Amino acid sequence: MNKKGKFLLRVYGLVINEKLEILISDEFELNIKMTKFPGGGVEFGEGIVDALIREFREECNNQEIENIHHFYTTHFHQPAQFFEDTQLISVYYLVDLKQPLKFKISKEAFDFEIGGRQTQSFRWTKINTLKEDEITFPIDKFVVSKLKQTVNAKNLGAD
Repeated sequence: MNKKGKFLLRVYGLVINEKLEILISDEFELNIKMTKFPGGGVEFGEGIVDALIREFREECNNQEIENIHHFYTTHFHQPAQFFEDTQLISVYYLVDLKQPLKFKISKEAFDFEIGGRQTQSFRWTKINTLKEDEITFPIDKFVVSKLKQTVNAKNLGAD
């Protein structure tokens, strides 16, 4: 197969607390409301983990992360939604937030004024009650399903 096209590489952090809640990001970008995991694009010349660390610093008020462990990398073809002739590859890591927490956790979705200066808020949501349709992007929806399988397996004593 010799098709021309580009790849878009993105990286995300999956932060799970002791209550089995996951940190999600509600954002307003490109005139679209989106709910996703914290993270973003890998820049040319940047390592994937370095990009993840940078993204948390940029999005979360200089928040540092630790205990970074690979969880999932896209293993199927996923066209990028905003770029023509581009294949999206997303890499997900389980991470912990270094204390102290440096950013606000909201109780409600989109806890900011649309059109204002702030375009992002964060909240915890229980993994077992999170519905795939609450998440915006296809690969993130797939990861929600994988997270539920992982959490349920651990709750049953499996590893």
